[in-house]
Amino acid sequence: MAAVAALLAGTVGAAPAVAAGADDDARLTDYVNPFIGTQNEGNNFPGAAVPFGMVQLSPDTGHNTGYDYDEKSIRGFSSVHLAGVGCGLGGDLPVMPTTGDITKTDNADYAAPFSHANETASPGSYKVALDTGITAELSATEHTGYQRYTFPETDKANVLLNSGQSLHKISSSTVEVLDDRTIATEIDGSGFCQDTKGYKLYAITKFDRPFASYGTWAGDEVTAGSKASEGGGKRGAYARFDTSKGDRSVGAVTAISYVDARGAARNLTAEGGSSFDRTKDKAQATWESRLQQVKVEGGSDERRRTFYSALYRALLHPNTGTDVDGRYTGWDQKIHRAERGFTYYQNWSLWDTYRTQAQLLSLLAPDESRDMALSLLKVDEQGGWLPKWGYGTVETNIMTGDPVTPFLTNAYRQGLLKGHEERAYAALKKNADGVPPADSQYAGRAGNAEYLRDGFVPLDPEHPHKPGDNDFQHGASATLEYALADAALSEMARKLGHEADAKRYAERSQNYRELVDPETKFFRARDASGAFTSDPDPAKGEGFHEGTSWQYTWLVPQDIPGLMDVIGGRAATEQRLDSFFAYEELLKDPEKTAREVWVNGAYDYYNADKYNPQNEPDLIAPYTYLSTGSPYKTTDVVHAALTLFTDAPNGVTGNDDLGTMSSWMVLSSMGVFPVFPGTDTWGLSTPVFDRVDLTLDRDYYPRGHLRISAEGASDTDRYIQSVAVDGAAQSHTWLSTDELRRAGELSFEVGAEPSEWGTGADDAPPSTQR
Repeated sequence: MAAVAALLAGTVGAAPAVAAGADDDARLTDYVNPFIGTQNEGNNFPGAAVPFGMVQLSPDTGHNTGYDYDEKSIRGFSSVHLAGVGCGLGGDLPVMPTTGDITKTDNADYAAPFSHANETASPGSYKVALDTGITAELSATEHTGYQRYTFPETDKANVLLNSGQSLHKISSSTVEVLDDRTIATEIDGSGFCQDTKGYKLYAITKFDRPFASYGTWAGDEVTAGSKASEGGGKRGAYARFDTSKGDRSVGAVTAISYVDARGAARNLTAEGGSSFDRTKDKAQATWESRLQQVKVEGGSDERRRTFYSALYRALLHPNTGTDVDGRYTGWDQKIHRAERGFTYYQNWSLWDTYRTQAQLLSLLAPDESRDMALSLLKVDEQGGWLPKWGYGTVETNIMTGDPVTPFLTNAYRQGLLKGHEERAYAALKKNADGVPPADSQYAGRAGNAEYLRDGFVPLDPEHPHKPGDNDFQHGASATLEYALADAALSEMARKLGHEADAKRYAERSQNYRELVDPETKFFRARDASGAFTSDPDPAKGEGFHEGTSWQYTWLVPQDIPGLMDVIGGRAATEQRLDSFFAYEELLKDPEKTAREVWVNGAYDYYNADKYNPQNEPDLIAPYTYLSTGSPYKTTDVVHAALTLFTDAPNGVTGNDDLGTMSSWMVLSSMGVFPVFPGTDTWGLSTPVFDRVDLTLDRDYYPRGHLRISAEGASDTDRYIQSVAVDGAAQSHTWLSTDELRRAGELSFEVGAEPSEWGTGADDAPPSTQR
């Protein structure tokens, strides 16, 4: 570690210039409440991060993703968190300030009580006064987490660095005291819902003053003066300071790297030289600049707070995996160097984000979105296959289907893959037509052999599978996800001139029909022999991942006309939609219906016949009304669902899933929504604001801005009377990305009653089968 120590000389304490922030009287960061979604399994974290940063420094109370608003004690402030995931993940290197003798080494035992009355958070910063008399403050840069601990007067002010515990499994760790200000750690971690391949995380923590003393622990044994501890189980180090006289503040900066200790040291050297206050100001200025891209007028203060808080959460992930020197660890576990101008990203909740967040980021952060898409191609090149759900440098295979295909075809359709189209297509074709090798960490389309042979993935829970893979455990939903992905890929193939492939994928996109039970006209799982299996009741049948046949009915955006034919026609489809949304009840009391009928009725998503706005499979369901000739019902349902987003800790319904639900909220509030994931089709519904002004990247949107207006929009005046694009009447219920690029203003005229707008036979969003 001597070379690492040499890199770190003089990194803490300098104060470089900070970019000026926005006018204090108009700060959009003041509308952000990071505590939204920290209760009732929203699984968000309230701590400090910058957009897409490697570090998310946040308090851990012991919950899945670190923080549960209902918990009463904090176990530490750790460096890695993912917003809204449903299993324990992250929480590496919890750091905890304490006083007195160190007698406990389990962070559940030395956790400190706290009160929300003594806790604040805003974009880029967090602060809490612990009941122990210690105040902790956090901020962050892209690769570092800044900490400031203010102790009572004591000669035993401790900072504990726990390398052996996290929110998931730590197989082994190493902690080493490098000098009288610096501690290095190396962590081998794994797991997300179940065991996965392991990853390595390196961290360097440097304090702004020398230690009075130090030590390490192994298991329950604490050894004063020890410089190192290595192995499995509980491991850690402590630094002790004397705050009995003079300054009671102790500052520290932790830099992390997924490459090596030198990478962490270089990250610290590059970003660890500012003061805490300047770092906090810079983080806030960074967030202010991002939020200023979307300026809204109208609506209540609470609606603006929920909107900007959702926009904030949508910009947290994916995360850079590149160190400041350009190096990153690929999925081959080898070190690579990013090309000039390219940032490599990691953390891929693709089953979730392909439906909403990918499209929002393509609109608001196209440069980053381009690098994100290219990062997935790097995963394929270096690891051998495209991912399904990636954490750090490894695949977890969690969730079902083929989400990477619509994610990447969306990037292509949004113009983010120029110069890389054929490279991307080759990777997608390999993924769509094959199965990864048996010794690969990837599951890919695990059910592809059966799907290509029979037209469906069988429900076969006993089928051998890789850790995390769910395709045979949820054969029906896997089939629907594959078919949607095939449809999106067929469009890409057609535009690139691969006509035979386009025809083949389009035919496969019709495989949803293989699941139609002729008796119920609902989707139903089939077993390996081809027979329908499980309960025929669409609210109870098995084979649908985190949902029921009711909820998956609408996951056929590639062929809504065909779906309507299967159900029994346009009128029968609308009747089923009305039942699904409890539409008559919704008209009488939208908010009550959303909470008591949808959320409570669909909370057990394995036994439900109602809309589940908490989960991904039917996020596009409200927009199906655009195809039945009743676009006003889309607005009714969407606006009812938006009432579930509030300015409170329970203000996100269900897991936020790396910004997926938040992106749904942002897009639906603006009145444009990606109704066919993987393509460039944006469905229209009434915005909830009088005006939304978007500042866009001119490299992708040459006009540099888009205004969406709906003057007078309210809970009562919510029905579209007409739509115009730059003053020209728009009758159909959707726009393409090219049309958005050309537009300067998308204006909605609204009223108190439904109109004839968008009800024509040709006004519905396009299908790949038309």
